[in-house]
Amino acid sequence: MDNFQTVLRFFMNQKATIGYSFMALLTIGGERIFSMVSFQCPCNRAQNFGYGLTFILGPAIVLLVLGLFFSTRLWRLLTGCCINPFKLCPRGNCFGCLRVLTNIFTGACVAPLMWLSVALLNGTFYECAVSGLDDNLVVNLLCHNKTIKCREELARVPCDRSTLSSDERMELLLMLRAQSQILGWSIIIIAAVVGLVTSCIANCRSKVSYLQLTFWKRYMEKEKQQFESFAGEYASKLAERNMQSFFDNKDPAPFPFPNHRAWEEISELYTFSRSEQYYSTLQRYVEKVDRDYTPEKRPVMELEHGIEMS
Repeated sequence: MDNFQTVLRFFMNQKATIGYSFMALLTIGGERIFSMVSFQCPCNRAQNFGYGLTFILGPAIVLLVLGLFFSTRLWRLLTGCCINPFKLCPRGNCFGCLRVLTNIFTGACVAPLMWLSVALLNGTFYECAVSGLDDNLVVNLLCHNKTIKCREELARVPCDRSTLSSDERMELLLMLRAQSQILGWSIIIIAAVVGLVTSCIANCRSKVSYLQLTFWKRYMEKEKQQFESFAGEYASKLAERNMQSFFDNKDPAPFPFPNHRAWEEISELYTFSRSEQYYSTLQRYVEKVDRDYTPEKRPVMELEHGIEMS
């Protein structure tokens, strides 16, 4: 039992690494499926570039959108900001809001960068895209010291329909693949260096020590787990109370519930400051001396406009 808990604790501590590894495997698998099943280069000078670029950038954009869509921090920041724009920059901290948005966008870029790296390292999409370019610089680079036939047949090189000799075709494909892989490794190296530098800068500018920062991260994880557990229990109690009232045909029993202002305050994104040394907005709210203990008279949402939930 102790060995099982040790293994479980190890996986919990390494869940970020495991998550990124799993994401990388999914990206590689998705790229292989696209290459073998759906990708068919048209081998036409007018269509190659657009078709190849679509397969390089299209999935990356979709992954970026999905990363932003599933970002809890983004929705905590944006929910209700059209009604109250000051929620974007609470207490006038525009720099803090910009930093949070940058962190959210950076986190959402992990999967797209993985896709770009894998797609370029494979080279299939790049070969199709670049072979359709009509730019003299690209054509001169690829067809240097070759016959005029190379320029005419360049767009057909990714397919077997080229009339070039097999040696010339293989030479062009190797050049295109080499360029693609250089770009792929460049993205990986730049992303790794930028990630390391930004992490170093963030830790150097940290207002708390390393161990306290570690404790902070652990606390946020536990608070999230506890909130989900308590929210589930309270939602169950409220649903049971409403069902009881409905089927018994009587007024509902009193039910203690946080007021609207309390929900607003704990939903803010919190950043550490020396003037308020709390670990979360929830802790800041419950430890406030002058906080409003008045519960909602009825556990209902007061909406100015309707909202549809399924």
